[in-house]
Amino acid sequence: MRIALGLSYAGQAYQGWQSQPSRQTVQDKLEQALQAFACEPVQTLCAGRTDAGVHGLMQVVHFDTSIEREPFSWVRGTNRFLPADIAVQWAQPVPDRFHSRASARSRRYAYILLESPVRPSVEAGRVGWVFRSLDLEALRAGAQHLLGEHDFSAFRASSCQALSPVKHLMRIEIERRTGHPLPGTTPSSTAYWRFDFEANAFLHHMIRNLMGCLVQVGQGLRPPEWIADVLASRSRDMAAPTFAAEGLYFLGPRYDAEWGLPDHAPAYDWLP
Repeated sequence: MRIALGLSYAGQAYQGWQSQPSRQTVQDKLEQALQAFACEPVQTLCAGRTDAGVHGLMQVVHFDTSIEREPFSWVRGTNRFLPADIAVQWAQPVPDRFHSRASARSRRYAYILLESPVRPSVEAGRVGWVFRSLDLEALRAGAQHLLGEHDFSAFRASSCQALSPVKHLMRIEIERRTGHPLPGTTPSSTAYWRFDFEANAFLHHMIRNLMGCLVQVGQGLRPPEWIADVLASRSRDMAAPTFAAEGLYFLGPRYDAEWGLPDHAPAYDWLP
């Protein structure tokens, strides 16, 4: 039978999703836990691979097994063998034709950014950081140039294995939440920013490269129209440096209703 799982994890301690010889990846830890619970080898496939340091709020995986268990048993039994920073959120039997990656209609990410004169402390490893202020209207104007179907080669890592650089970026939403001012600073000197992205698929480092460019626009170092020039160039050399991984969260895929899978997990409610 085929089982789908929703998985959440903090990415700081891991070398990304995909299995590595070091065995220090999220996939390695999950497959070890599943094998310990099922007493047989288990191989998983995921909806979207994440890089080192990137977090997952609802990574969806599927695997085939000869073991029959109730869904809640897959959740509790697997979590018993997982590290504290990885947890199965839900489990559900699915038809054999379901595929966690190929069946996904879109994928969603959020980037959480701290704007503050002081670097993160308790949020270290969980947020990106800028100390210069950002302009919301400039950010939104720059983001508009990215929407739609484009060749995103300018935002693609050199190691990207995607067959095509053409992706459809359906949604970018940017919000700012003001924090409490520090002594001697203006009321708006500290804020948390949330950038939401949704596309049919993403290239390797695509969001982090988009963030690098958007931050330059938000800080007034580049005009919003520069984003369109970078996109049209199809050259990675034209774009800003890759932004930090720490603030990036994989929110999960969207599937057609026929599969009956959740599109929200409790881990979602942690984000601002």
